[in-house]
Amino acid sequence: MWCLELLLPLLFLSDVSGQWNVWVPRDISAMTNSCVVIPCTFMYPSGIRPYRGTHGIWYFGQPYPQLFPPVVFKSRTDVVHESYKGRSKLLGDLNQRNCTLLINNVGSEHSGRYYFRADLGGANMYTYPDFAELKVLDQPNIDVPEEIVSDESLELTCYAPDNCPDMTPEIQWMYTDYLPDPEFSSDYVEESNTAVLSSTLTFIPRPMHNGQLLGCRVYYSNTTLVYERLISLDIKYAPRSVWVNVSSEVMEGSSVTLHCEVDSNPPSRISWMFGDQEVVWDTASNISLSLDDVTPAQEGLYTCVGDNSYGAMNTSLYLAVKYPPREPQVNESVTVVEGASLALHCSTQGSPAPTLTWLKDGELVGTITADELSVLEISEITPQGDGLYRCLAENEHGRASSSLNVTVEYAPVLLDESKCTVVREGVQCVCMATGNPEPAIEFYLPDLNVTINETDGRFNFYTHTDGHTSTGMIKLREKGERVENGPAVNVHCSISNVYGRESVLLELQQEKKYMMAVIVGTIGGVAVIAFIIAAVRYVGHNNKKEKTGIIRLWARFQAWRGGS
Repeated sequence: MWCLELLLPLLFLSDVSGQWNVWVPRDISAMTNSCVVIPCTFMYPSGIRPYRGTHGIWYFGQPYPQLFPPVVFKSRTDVVHESYKGRSKLLGDLNQRNCTLLINNVGSEHSGRYYFRADLGGANMYTYPDFAELKVLDQPNIDVPEEIVSDESLELTCYAPDNCPDMTPEIQWMYTDYLPDPEFSSDYVEESNTAVLSSTLTFIPRPMHNGQLLGCRVYYSNTTLVYERLISLDIKYAPRSVWVNVSSEVMEGSSVTLHCEVDSNPPSRISWMFGDQEVVWDTASNISLSLDDVTPAQEGLYTCVGDNSYGAMNTSLYLAVKYPPREPQVNESVTVVEGASLALHCSTQGSPAPTLTWLKDGELVGTITADELSVLEISEITPQGDGLYRCLAENEHGRASSSLNVTVEYAPVLLDESKCTVVREGVQCVCMATGNPEPAIEFYLPDLNVTINETDGRFNFYTHTDGHTSTGMIKLREKGERVENGPAVNVHCSISNVYGRESVLLELQQEKKYMMAVIVGTIGGVAVIAFIIAAVRYVGHNNKKEKTGIIRLWARFQAWRGGS
């Protein structure tokens, strides 16, 4: 604490110009209910001699007596303003030009400007325009930087005025237990005969300390006076966490909301990005992106970006849009030649990826593929490869299919049903062949040097086509000589289309019904002859026995023949 002796050197200073001057501290402070000493030294022209001593008056608020400012202290009388009764006291010796003032038990109503007026007697009275401004504090001051940045060293200083001779302040920091390695230091500053005690707290703040309280407590030993000041830490930091939904799956056509929260100070500019496109943004602590009637085009990576003047951070999620397979894309229907190779392509889209299955005429062909593309390769295709091919796409949400026709063209092939058969009317020749395009059929009779390819009354030529199968038929009325095993037949069948021609000799086959009739007829003739011979012999040896027995025997034979 400074002492009044510090003022003594000032008393011997003389004003060279001989003017009215006063020295007081421009600013001085005190805690509520404590006291305050306002140092004061005044001067007056050297030619003036005080009359009946040197007197002085302290005013509050105004320097002009005519405005009737409150009197704080008056050396000639004890008349003062009621708010200063029993509180004000002059510590200095006016004769020594020391006008130092003590005010006890100050309150907030005592905050303001204090002016000194010198009274040297007679007309030598002067109010000095310079003033001391008193600030009465109900809590200590804490010097807080304009900006507190995370991870940068921070100093906070708490101040307590020490301008009361009988009271010495002490400073204590509050709520520092959670701080990382705090350091404390004290300082005592005297300036212009005013004193201030300070305590500095040093630590490195973290984002977790934002919004937490710190306090400074000032107390005076041997008194009950305690003063506290609390501050909330406003710590600036870059985004340290960006929280979003977990990656999710939604069905096509449904709605979904993507949430994002950013921890930063000050609040970040938050934006949702889809690829390189900014979809929505706001300056806040959180933001939501609502998607309605979701389509597969909206599937992808969504990134939430938080950015403030201290840094940036982002977090992404993947939005998967589930939907049934789309209608597969397949080749156009195709026509190929037997022996060629071809590849049938089937592609589709679906989520999850569909399985692709190739079916031919309803039967599985190839392998089942779990992909969005399937290729069915057919090497050296045969006529059996002709038909309807369908690609079926399936996943857990549905199925779809597309079809194409594969037409295989090939040279004619003679079928086993081709032959000549002996019938009652003569010989019937049938020629059957398959091919694509359907084959043309002709018959050739080399013995007659005749080619039959159209309706001919002599041969009853007939043709029929069913799909890729052609049938030709003729009937030969054979009236000439017969060989031992039947009529002589020499018939060739010629089959042809754009891919080939073939001519074959048709084999002769006896029709089963006709052969049975010949066999039965021959047996019957032999039986009749045997019966006649037996009957003649019977009559000759038995001298014309009864005719009745013969008649009965004949009837039985006729019945047997008829059954055959």
